[in-house]
Amino acid sequence: MLARDLITDSISPLNTSDSGALTLGMMDEYRVSHLPIVNNKDFLGLISDTDIFALNAFDDPIGNHMLTLKGAYVKESQPIYEVIQTFANMKLTVMPVLDEKDQYLGVITLATLVHHLAKITSIDTQGGIIVLEINDKDYSLSQICQIVESNDATVLSSYITSFPDSTKLEVTLKINRLDIGPILQTFDRYGFNVVSSYSNNDAYSETLQERFDSLMNYLNI
Repeated sequence: MLARDLITDSISPLNTSDSGALTLGMMDEYRVSHLPIVNNKDFLGLISDTDIFALNAFDDPIGNHMLTLKGAYVKESQPIYEVIQTFANMKLTVMPVLDEKDQYLGVITLATLVHHLAKITSIDTQGGIIVLEINDKDYSLSQICQIVESNDATVLSSYITSFPDSTKLEVTLKINRLDIGPILQTFDRYGFNVVSSYSNNDAYSETLQERFDSLMNYLNI
């Protein structure tokens, strides 16, 4: 999934002639702290509510404001994982997307990003969750998938958590089966350390879904 696939049409860009007061009103309406400034298709930059409050001249056009955010955009061909990284590094609430000629295409919101991330990680798909602890030099996704598939199951998604000053990795797997007992036994037989496991029959899975639904409601999807 690429940045161009995540663009939302629910947020309009600003013009340099728009006032700071109007901009703050739009931010409040969209529930964001940043908005792009565009001249036709030319992307001029991203303004934050902090920029507006710092100038303390709410009736002035935003073209008078100094923009503190540099390089706050992604290109349309960047994958979703790079979009997530840029969001996190720059602490943004919207992400402008430019084409290969640096023309403005639209923005990605946090809400849209979380929605698509939930899809690619299969959060809303029934199945079990298995968390393995593995030495980084022993990690092999192909071997892990082979063990899961030998039990007539499939890995729907996986992600790795690493820890500072440690050679251990935590590998979290989403499996397309509710009954993960045989899979756990196979992992044990092959010497894998299963840190934890959950199925959709567990209260944990219900809580996970409830928290995800609450997040979606908060982000106003």
